[in-house]
Amino acid sequence: MFVPSNYREPDVSWMVDLMRGNPLALMASNGTPTDGPFATHLPVITDPQWEGLPAGNLADVPLLGHMNRANPHWAALNTGSAILLTFTGPHAYVSPTVYDITPAAPTWNFTSVHVHGVVEKIESTEETLSVVQATVQAFEKEFGDSWDMSESIGYFRKIVPGVGAFRVRVTRAEGMFKLSQEQRPEIRERVVKSFAGRGCTRHAQTADLMNRLP
Repeated sequence: MFVPSNYREPDVSWMVDLMRGNPLALMASNGTPTDGPFATHLPVITDPQWEGLPAGNLADVPLLGHMNRANPHWAALNTGSAILLTFTGPHAYVSPTVYDITPAAPTWNFTSVHVHGVVEKIESTEETLSVVQATVQAFEKEFGDSWDMSESIGYFRKIVPGVGAFRVRVTRAEGMFKLSQEQRPEIRERVVKSFAGRGCTRHAQTADLMNRLP
């Protein structure tokens, strides 16, 4: 991903927060000349057993994910393959009317993290079940109502043979936070106000990130 210097994340925590807040990633990997590349939307979490601190480019951060084994993407994946995970955060259209100057051009403010890594397919049923359980725990804590899965473990065991779980060892990550940094402070303030007044969660989240800029 090409990231102009003024759009790079202010701190590695911005990338981590975006990934945790928007965990439905797009995994892309090479395919055959006939099939072309593969791309699958799937949930990704940080391995809960990892207790380290992320490097500036997230190198060596362990991630966990899973997909349907019936997906041809699963059959095309090999342990040791290079993959790309794309996480998309808040984004919003910026109309030139907000700038109140002429000439002007429209643009789109957006946030994204591209994670490059090496995949390891998990073949063990128990380990696959552990990935599913860890994913449920992470998402219930962040987005749900702390649902107790204990009475559904038997059901999980029935469906787990159809689940393809994997680990990813991150080799590097790039974060792009295009939030009107190139504009004058008064212009950025007008953009923030326009987003905040839309009554849309996505616009409000983009405005919040703009307000957090150093």
